[in-house]
Order: sequence, then C-alpha cells, then structure tokens
Amino acid sequence: MSGGADLQLSSVTKRFGDFVAVDDLDLTIPAGSFFALLGPSGCGKTTTLRMVAGLEEPTQGRIHLGDRDVTTSKPHQREVNTVFQTYALFPHMDVFENVAFGLRRRKVKDVTTKVNEALDLVELRHLARRRPAQLSGGQQQRIALARAVVNRPSVLLLDEPLGALDLKLRRQMQVELKRIQTEVGLTFVHVTHDQEEAMTMADTIAVMNAGRIEQLGSPLDLYESPHTTFVANFLGQSNLLEGSVQGRSGDDVLVHVHGRRLVVPGHRNRSTTAGLLVGVRPEKVGLVPQGHAVPEGQNVLDGGVVVDASFCGVSTQYLVRTPWGQQLSVFAQNLAVGGVLPVGTAVSLAWEPAHTFALAGDAAAGAEVEDALAGVG
Repeated sequence: MSGGADLQLSSVTKRFGDFVAVDDLDLTIPAGSFFALLGPSGCGKTTTLRMVAGLEEPTQGRIHLGDRDVTTSKPHQREVNTVFQTYALFPHMDVFENVAFGLRRRKVKDVTTKVNEALDLVELRHLARRRPAQLSGGQQQRIALARAVVNRPSVLLLDEPLGALDLKLRRQMQVELKRIQTEVGLTFVHVTHDQEEAMTMADTIAVMNAGRIEQLGSPLDLYESPHTTFVANFLGQSNLLEGSVQGRSGDDVLVHVHGRRLVVPGHRNRSTTAGLLVGVRPEKVGLVPQGHAVPEGQNVLDGGVVVDASFCGVSTQYLVRTPWGQQLSVFAQNLAVGGVLPVGTAVSLAWEPAHTFALAGDAAAGAEVEDALAGVG
C-alpha cells in the first residue's frame, strides 16, 4: 500500500487575537511515516493538526499535501481523515454501517469487501452487526480507526486517540496502532502529550513548546541527546547540574560542578557559554556506597546521602541529596533479590562520561509541565 504524499507545512503561523498558537512552523512529514507531535497542553500541537485537517485556516503560511496546496481547501476536499479521542461513532448505526459511511457517501463500489478488509485489519469483523453502545472503549477506538482507514486517505490524523482508555488498554492499543500503520502504510500524524505513547509508536517525534518545535528526531535521538532543557525534562527525567567550563581534553569538555570535575563529550555539549547545565539520565547513574571503589574513568559526585528509596518492581528509584543540597534521581534496575540501599546510606554517584550531556538554559524548563501532566489520562 502506498504511503500517499508528503505533508509539508511552510512558515505556518496561527494567531487567535494577540495569542500566537503556532509560530512560523516549518515541517515536512514523509509519506508512509508514523509521526508524533508531542507537547503539553497549549503548545500548538492540536491547532497544527486542525490546520492540516482544514478545521482551522493558517493566519499565514502554506500547507501542501504532495504537490497540492491545500491551505484553503475545505476538509472534505483534502485526502485527510481524523480519529478523535471521542471516537464520534454513529450510535444508531451498527459497526459495519459506521465503517461504510464514508464509502457510501462517495458512492464507492464494492463497499462490502472494503469494509470487511478494514474490520479484519482491526480484528473486529465478528462484531460487524453490533451497535457502538455494545462495544468496549478499546473496540470503539478500533472501529473509529477502521472507519478512517477504509477511505485510504493520504494522511490519517490521530488527535489523542487513546486518551479515554485505561492504562493497560492504552498500552495494548499503542502496539495495535503501530501494527495497523505498518500494514496499511499510510502516513499517521499523532498528537499526544504522553511521552511513552509517542516513543512507543512514532518513527519521528516533534517536541513542541509555545508554538514552536524544540527538537525533531527519532525517539532514541531525542531521549539520548536532548538539545534543550525543555526536551531533557519533558521527555523522561534528567538530572541537571549547574557547572562551568574549565577547559578541554582532546574532544572532551571539562566542567566543574561544585568543586567536582566532570567530563562531557564535546559533541554532546549544546551550550556556547562557560556556564552550562550538565545532564545525565537517572537510569545511567550507579550508586557506590561509601568505602567501595568507584569504577575508573567514570564521572563521580561524592558525598551523597540516600534520602528516599522506592521499590517499583523492575527498578528501585532513589533520591540522593548532594553536599550542596540538590536532590538527584537514580533508577537502579533490580537484577538481584534484596540489596535496596536504606535511607541514610552515604554514597557516591557514578556514570560513564559518554552518557553525559550539556545544555544551556533554565534547569526547570519542561519539568513543571511534566509534573502538571502526571495525572492526565
């Protein structure tokens, strides 16, 4: 199945009065890809989706679907379908007729075959004659997806499609959505505030903040090599420490952090000033109890004290207070029975220099957003 056409947004801006919801956005989404727009509420991701769907018109800029300029086209005039969080199934129609609705309006031939193929894709053909009220939330979500896919749009837009599902079902549907996208080969553009959802499904993620794209890349690139403090904090957790550049050693940057020297690979330093933030992800850090040898060649912060230890099954999550009062997170994988360090244990924190990155900016950027979204479905 062809992936359709590339979706291109060129210098797209959307204003609502004095408020700039989307700010001079340039974006190309390759045909056949699974693309995610990730960011907090109010960052502009849903407005961007609505402009692609034709539900909002850009204040300025152009939107192209392949070679066709669709900036001012009506929603029904573009080869785009949208799956919403609310599903919007017709309650008076059975599953088969819900999926067939768009085909019948367009007077497409061989409706039965096409509908059955779409229901097979979502593995719900056996429920073809049930009404939406007789289906579970996950089943309704699949039918909404089948109704959109059956029209074979060039682009399928997914607006927080899993937000109404419980956690376990949401995880299952993440896998299913990726499977379906791979099978049909359509371009999927998925809007979400859920980092794990974006990272699980998308080939490419655009992290949005205040109407702009902070960083664009694969889930691995964004997580391992964040370019800004917002991305470092919003996509997972990061320990960020204020430091200052003291010199170089070959390709590495030598940074002093409260009297300790840390090594940052030069290609992972995104700051252009002497003052910077040194970052490391919690799962990259090891705890070394006082009196034990620290592995040679590692970055080390000594003088720490465990102030909290939470057993989470696959890992134990520690909070360690440094001598200067900052609390740092450490996620230790549970590889053996027992061995959880008690609160009050004196420790050093150690990690490979290769796992260190350096950024400019506010250490709290993105962290407060992540805290606010922690309870959002």
